[in-house]
Amino acid sequence: MRLEKVLVDQGFKEAVIVHGALLDIDVEVVRRNPADQGKGFVPQPKRWVVEQTNGTLMLHRRLAREYDHRPDTSASRVCWASTANMARRLTTPTPAWRDTVGLAA
Repeated sequence: MRLEKVLVDQGFKEAVIVHGALLDIDVEVVRRNPADQGKGFVPQPKRWVVEQTNGTLMLHRRLAREYDHRPDTSASRVCWASTANMARRLTTPTPAWRDTVGLAA
């Protein structure tokens, strides 16, 4: 598995871009749209993908808290959770829990 492209927030410094270039990784800085200034919360399209991925991974109990002391163990749990998410998406057309949840009052 190879990391090819990374999306970073506009708060990151140029050192991240240089470090990515040294590792042959394309680093893209996602900036806010100037037209959206002063409108309150406006989700950014590319940043929303990252937030959605983190949100679905947090549905797995072992990733909600930091139980592991070794980084490689934590990384393997993220891989297992991602595999479970992909398998669920490939095998069921829609998640079953959405059918049983009523609309908010």
